[in-house]
Amino acid sequence: MSGTAYLDTFANDKLPPREQWPELLFELDELAYPERINCAHELLDRMVARGHGDSIAVRGASLSWTYSELLETVDRIAGVLRTELGLVPGNRVLLRGANNPMMAACVLAVWKAGCVAVPTMPLLRARELATIARLARVDAVLCAADLRAELDLACQGIDVAPRVLAYNDNNPGSLEALMAAMPPQFEAVDTWAQDVCLLSFTSGTTGRPKGTMHFHRDVLAICDCFPRSILAATPADVFIGSPPLAFTFGLGGLLLFPLRYGASTVLLEKLTPDLLLAAVQNYRATVCFTAPTFYRQMAPLAEQYDLASLTRSVSAGEALPLETRQAWQRATSLAMIDGIGATEMLHIFISAAGDDIRPGATGRPIPGYRACILGDDGNPVGPGVIGRLAVKGPTGCRYLDDPRQLDYVCKGWNLTGDAYKVDEDGYYWYQARTDDMIISAGYNIAGPEVEDVLLQHPAVAECAVVGAPDPERGQVVMAYVVLRPGEQAEPGMAKALQDHVKGTIAPYKYPRRIEFRTALPRTETGKLQRFKLRQEAQQTVEQP
Repeated sequence: MSGTAYLDTFANDKLPPREQWPELLFELDELAYPERINCAHELLDRMVARGHGDSIAVRGASLSWTYSELLETVDRIAGVLRTELGLVPGNRVLLRGANNPMMAACVLAVWKAGCVAVPTMPLLRARELATIARLARVDAVLCAADLRAELDLACQGIDVAPRVLAYNDNNPGSLEALMAAMPPQFEAVDTWAQDVCLLSFTSGTTGRPKGTMHFHRDVLAICDCFPRSILAATPADVFIGSPPLAFTFGLGGLLLFPLRYGASTVLLEKLTPDLLLAAVQNYRATVCFTAPTFYRQMAPLAEQYDLASLTRSVSAGEALPLETRQAWQRATSLAMIDGIGATEMLHIFISAAGDDIRPGATGRPIPGYRACILGDDGNPVGPGVIGRLAVKGPTGCRYLDDPRQLDYVCKGWNLTGDAYKVDEDGYYWYQARTDDMIISAGYNIAGPEVEDVLLQHPAVAECAVVGAPDPERGQVVMAYVVLRPGEQAEPGMAKALQDHVKGTIAPYKYPRRIEFRTALPRTETGKLQRFKLRQEAQQTVEQP
């Protein structure tokens, strides 16, 4: 790295050795960023300077802000971070909140103040939050007032608890109260393009979360690839969707992309399929981002709503079944824009739109990225051969101080953990995951983490967790459980175990199916034969 604006260099210092990075490509003219750049300044100050100040930037359930109003809000929050909290460039700020305008403003303010954003899912529990806070060595927290309980529990388990400010809160001492005393302008910290500005955590197959590290230029790079070439975004667009801003799919699709093109975004909390359809109708949304699960559930309801404004629907987060694609197109006449991305890559790198769509295929590498299929020897294979998907582009995997960096990067390629094949025309066709990760309704769930929680229940002697196919969610978490002597394998016990998991880690990780066993399959050396359970789970049918 040529330099840094950071006084606290923890994040930059914890990058993997340069020789372990993937090869980075900057082949598009749009990706020729200057050596020093602050992504928040580019997304807000520069857009206001270009004449978008009076345009609507973000809408919530009860308010809307123009670009100028969002800029002032961000500047006041940045002032609080630097003066009231005393943060210095490079400090880490954990963000906790559902999708709403203040959560969006907090993310941008952290970047403008020269700090590193650590967004977290609203559903995470204290145990998970504490782990992330410790790994990232968080210095401060901006938390929605209605999500304080789990955060406060998490802070009790941290040796040096970070300072916490609540927002969406009218109480004295809240973020809003402190913002009122701040000047309405804040000069963005003159960060370097390669200063880390985002730590996004994702669970690996071991359950220990991995922190993916992204630069200021990375934030801009994803804006200058997928939404430019595939979405053809314009200032007239209204973005909407369900993925959380703490999920890079949502951060890009519902905040970064619209701001980069002078468009507007709609940020709503706790969306259900019918509420999302109603919001598309009410806000006249043009671009929708959500997972296949939502599209499957929205298709039969679509005729009840006026969706004439919608021109593009983007699916990612899990494999898009052909049946879901076809059902959505029958209901709306819209050809789904499928895409695959990764937290390690920050956003979508393979996709297709319009006449380039080939139903059943994810698409082709978008401009700015390359892809290939690697065989077991680590070398590219030809069309029709199933292997490991490998990609490279202007973004890539850099884990926070984690030896698993060596597993994700091979010969300069990023290995996404997906099995694919490519056809003669360069279209990529998804086959399966290459690891034990369970992908349910767009969420990545590590089986070993769920096992660890189940084993904490006094009734459980042994357990194994795998993914089972499900027509609505793609996969669901299935647990095979051996109970301790004297415990009864009955529906009440299954519910007790499910409730135990829901109360310990994020509720979406709980086992929706539980099967009690007297023993689990093991080798002669005692190793669990997980592949046998996966095979059995493939044959299971959802019970009524």
